[in-house]
Amino acid sequence: MREPAWASWFPRCLLVLPIIAPFRATYAGTTLPPCDEMDYYYQYTECDNTGSRWRVAIPLNPGTCSGLPPPSRGTDCSFSCSAGKFLEMSSQSCTPCAAGSYSLGSGLRFDQWDALPAGFISIASFLDARPPDGDFQACSNSTWTPRGVYLESNRDECTVSLVYMVHLEKRGSVSFTYQYPDSNIFFQFYVQNEQCQEMSQSDEQKWIEVTGDGEWGTHTINLWAGTNILYWRTTGILVGVKMAKPVLLKDIKIEGVAYTSECFPCRPGWYSASAGSSFCRPCPADTFSGKSSASCAACPEKHYSLEGWAACKSRPPCAEEDYFQIHTPCDSKGKTQAVYRWVEPKICDENATSAVALPAAGPVKPCPPCNPGFYNSNDSTCSPCPPGTRSDGTYVCTRCPSGTEPVLGYEYRWWNVLPSNMKTSCFNVGNSKCDGMNGWEVAGDHVRSGAGSSDNDYLILSLQVPGFKVPASLSGVSGGEVAQIAFEFETVCAGDCEFYFMTVSGTPTSLFVAAGGVSHESGSPPAGRAQQEHHRGGVVGGQQRSPVVLAQREQERLGHLHVGLPEDQSRSGRTVRHYVGDNVKLFSVHVTNVLGGVASGCRACALVPENSRRAGSSCVPCPPGFYIHAETNRCEECPAGTHLAGRHAYGGDACVPCGPGSVTNREHSRCYSDCSFSHTHGNRTLTYDLGALSDVASLTLEPGFTTKGTKYLHLFNISLCGHQGRRAAVCRNNLTDFNSVFSKDRRGDTGAARLADAAEGFICQSTIVPADRRGFRTPISSQSVGLADTFLGATVERFLDGVSADAELFPENTNNIPDINFFYRSTRVTASCDRGRSSVIAVRCNPRKSERGELSVPSSCPAGTCDGCAFHFLWESASACPLCTQDDYHQLDGACKGGTQETFSLWNEPKLCIKGVPLPPRSSAPCESVTLRLKLGVGGGVILAVLLVALTCYFWKMNKRLEYKYSRMVMSANKESELPAADSCGLDEGEDPDPDDAVYTREPSLLGKLRAIANKHEGEDSSESVQLNSSRADCWVLG
Repeated sequence: MREPAWASWFPRCLLVLPIIAPFRATYAGTTLPPCDEMDYYYQYTECDNTGSRWRVAIPLNPGTCSGLPPPSRGTDCSFSCSAGKFLEMSSQSCTPCAAGSYSLGSGLRFDQWDALPAGFISIASFLDARPPDGDFQACSNSTWTPRGVYLESNRDECTVSLVYMVHLEKRGSVSFTYQYPDSNIFFQFYVQNEQCQEMSQSDEQKWIEVTGDGEWGTHTINLWAGTNILYWRTTGILVGVKMAKPVLLKDIKIEGVAYTSECFPCRPGWYSASAGSSFCRPCPADTFSGKSSASCAACPEKHYSLEGWAACKSRPPCAEEDYFQIHTPCDSKGKTQAVYRWVEPKICDENATSAVALPAAGPVKPCPPCNPGFYNSNDSTCSPCPPGTRSDGTYVCTRCPSGTEPVLGYEYRWWNVLPSNMKTSCFNVGNSKCDGMNGWEVAGDHVRSGAGSSDNDYLILSLQVPGFKVPASLSGVSGGEVAQIAFEFETVCAGDCEFYFMTVSGTPTSLFVAAGGVSHESGSPPAGRAQQEHHRGGVVGGQQRSPVVLAQREQERLGHLHVGLPEDQSRSGRTVRHYVGDNVKLFSVHVTNVLGGVASGCRACALVPENSRRAGSSCVPCPPGFYIHAETNRCEECPAGTHLAGRHAYGGDACVPCGPGSVTNREHSRCYSDCSFSHTHGNRTLTYDLGALSDVASLTLEPGFTTKGTKYLHLFNISLCGHQGRRAAVCRNNLTDFNSVFSKDRRGDTGAARLADAAEGFICQSTIVPADRRGFRTPISSQSVGLADTFLGATVERFLDGVSADAELFPENTNNIPDINFFYRSTRVTASCDRGRSSVIAVRCNPRKSERGELSVPSSCPAGTCDGCAFHFLWESASACPLCTQDDYHQLDGACKGGTQETFSLWNEPKLCIKGVPLPPRSSAPCESVTLRLKLGVGGGVILAVLLVALTCYFWKMNKRLEYKYSRMVMSANKESELPAADSCGLDEGEDPDPDDAVYTREPSLLGKLRAIANKHEGEDSSESVQLNSSRADCWVLG
C-alpha cells in the first residue's frame, strides 16, 4: 500500500534523489521505453505559502522508462474526501472504496496487529541508573508486540516507546483504545513536533488513566497542523512484583490528514459487503473470510469457527470438558434434578469416534430449602418475606418479637435458581461477542463459573444492591463502616490461577462491587485445587477499605456485586481454550444492612421510654458510644477507657477495654494515644510528653536496584499517635493521577484535590523511583501500602496482643530509661501474611538527639522487616525522655563569704529527662565566720584540758602518799636493823607530813648500782646504809 499521506514523504524524497542520478548516467546513451500507468504513481508536493501544491509522477523503478507525465496543479491543501472514499490521483477526485475495503476519508486507522504497521517503530532504551555492581540485563528484547487483534507492551522494567510520525494539513486529533490494568507499569502518551519539542499537554492528557481488568478505555488528544510525532511509552517498576500486566492498544485513529490515496483492506475474518464503506464487520460464527473480503464463506462440514475467524478448524471429538452440570428449577411438586448441557458455542463432534456422549439426567430430588429471608410459596418458588418479618428459609415468615428489629440483608446459600437480583454475563478482551452465553451456572449448593467460548472470556456474576443503611441497634457503633460483604468460594485450576474480587465505582446513583476471577500465565505450574475459603470485608462510607470498597455511605444508592472469572489471557489474541475445567465455585454470599433487604433473624434494639413511645416503632437508635443494656434494653454509655468494637452493641461486653497507654474518644468509637505516657520504674513514676513526635515523620531507606538497573527507594510515613485515632500517615501514588480530575469528578471528592490512589494508616510505605533523564521530571511514587491501621497500645513490655518487639534487632539501651513500644496491626491479609501485618515503634530516650529525633530500621533487616509481615522501627529522641522531677537534681551549699552563703541546684549526670520541673533558682542565706559548732568545740576542749590538769595533780598527790607508806613498810620489815619500830609509816587520813620528818630516797645511778653489786659479792655485810635525818630518827631512809 502506498503511503496515504505525508507521513513518509520527506524521508523518501531524500532517498529517491540520490538514486535517480546514477540511473540517468547509465541510460544516457540508450533509448528508454515510454512509461505507462503501472510504472509510476502520483504524489503531491509540499504546500506553499499560498496553500497550493503540485501533483508529480514518481517512478517505481527510476531509469527504466521515459516520458513521465508533467507536473500539474493539484487540489487545494485543505481538500479531503468523506468517509468511505479515497482520492484517485489520476483524476484528482474522490472515489468510493470497493467492497472488501474501507476508508476514513481524511483519517487513518490502525486495527490490524498481525505485524507492526508501516511507519510504526518500537524503541527500547537502556535505563540511566546502573546498579553499583554492574549486574543488569539488556533491554534489546523489550518491544511492543503485535498480538493479532491488539498490540501488547513490554512487561519488564525497560522503557519502550512506540513511535509514529504523521503530517497533518489541518488541525486534527488522535484517539486510541487501550487497556491499562496494572499501575506497576508507567504509561504515558505525548506528542512532539518535527524539532522534537514536546507539545503542551496537561497531566491528564499525558498520563493515561488506569482501567479495570478486561475494561477498555479511550484516550483522545487534539493535534496541530504540521508534523506530529506520537509516542506511546511504557516503563515497568517491578519492585517485589513477579510480573506486570501489559498495556494493550487495540484501535488507533488519526484525523486531519489531507487525503487518503488508497482504501484500507478488511483484515482476515472481517468483510465489507458494499462499496463506500467506512468500516468492516466481523464474520459470524461458523464462517470465515480472507483479506479484502466482501463476504464470508461457510465452514465445511465438521469444521467450526468463532466470530472474526480467518479460517475454520476441525471439530474435535466431544470430551468431558465440553459439557457441564446444572440443576433444573423446582417444579410444582418441589422436585429438581441434575441435567447436563454442552458448552456453548458447541465446537466438538459428538458423532466422532471416541467422542463422549452427553450424560443422562440425574435422579429427581427434593428441592433445597429457600435462602434465609425467603419462604416457599404454594407454587414451589421462593418469595421474600414481607417487611418486618423473618425466616431461615425452612418455615413461614414470622414477625420479630417486641424489643427486636429484623436483621436486613442478602444471604444466599442455595443455588437452585439464580436470585432475581443477580445476573450473569460474559466479556472478552478481544471484543469477540460472548454475551449470549451464561457466564455462571447454578448447581444446587453452589454456583460455578462456566467454560466460556474461549480462554479470553471474563465470566461475570452481578448482584444488584439497592443501598445500605445502619440499623437502629448499631447506630451507636461509629467508625465509617455501614455493612459487610462475605462470600465462601473454592477455586479449581489446572494452571496457576488467581481469583479477583475488586470494586469499581459507578455513576452518582449507582455502586458497583466487582470481582474478576481466575487468570492464567503461560508456563505456570499447575496449582491444583484450593481449599474452601472465606472472604469478608467491610463496606466503608466514603473511603477505600480492603478488601471491599463501596464509595457511598448509605440510603438510596444502587450497587452491583460482580464476581468474574477471566480465562487464559491468550497472547496471540486468538480464541483458544486450554483451561476449560478451571472454575470457581461460589458457595455463599452474605451482604448485611441492605436497604430493603430480607431478614433471617432478629436483633435486640434499644426501647423508647414508655412516656415517649413513638407510634409504629418500639426501637430507638442509641447515641454514639452507648450500648444496649441486656436487662433493661435501654441505652447506656460505655465505661471510661472502653470503646464499642465489632458489629454489635448489645450487652456490656460490647464495650471493649482500650489497650495500655491509650485513651478513648468521646464517642467511644476508637482508642488512641494522646502522645502522653506514664510508667512506674523502680520507686518512681516516669511521665512522658511525646507531643514533639506527634507530627508525621518520614524515613527514606538506602536505595536499591532491580535486576534491570532501576534505582528505587522505600519511603515510610509514620504517624506515632495519629490524630485522635485517625490514621494521619498518607502514601500516595502519583503514577496516573498527577491531576485531580480523576479523583474529584469520578470518585465523588468535591473537596480539595487529592490523589485518588493512596494508602492511609499510622504507618504506610511507598516505592519511590527518583527523577531521571527519561522524561520523569519528578520522582515517581507507586506501590503504596498501609502497614498499620489499628493502634493496639503503648507499653514498656515486649509483647502485646500477639505482637512482639524484638529488642535484639537494635543496639542495646545503655541508659536506665526503658524503651516505650508502640504496637500496631494491619488487618489486611496478603498472600505471605495470612494474619496481616504488624508494626512496632520503639521510642528511646536519647538526650543527644533533637526533640524530633531520628528514625532507623534494624541493620539486619534494612527494609524494615525480615519476613515482610512484621516491621520494626527505632525512634531515638530527646522528647522520649521522661519529664523532669525533683529526683533528677541535687543541691550544693557554697562557702560562707562575707557573712553570706549561696545554695546551688545541679542536674544529675547523665541528664535523662526533659521539660517538667525546672531547676530551683540559686538561693543565699546569712552566715558567721566562727560557727556555733566551732565555738562549742573550743569550749569543750578548754573544759577537758582543765579537767585533765586537775586529775593529774590529784593523782600525783596520791602517788606521793603511797610512796611514803611503802617506804615505812620496807623499813619496818628489815629485822637485822635494831632500830625502834614505829607504830606506823603511814599518815592518818587527813594528816599532813612534817617536812622535817620526810625521808628522802635517792635513786642510785647506774654506776652506783654496779658498785653495790660488786660490794655485795666481796664483803659479808651486804646491807645498805641508810642516812637518817640528824634531828629525828623515826624512819629509815633508803639510800
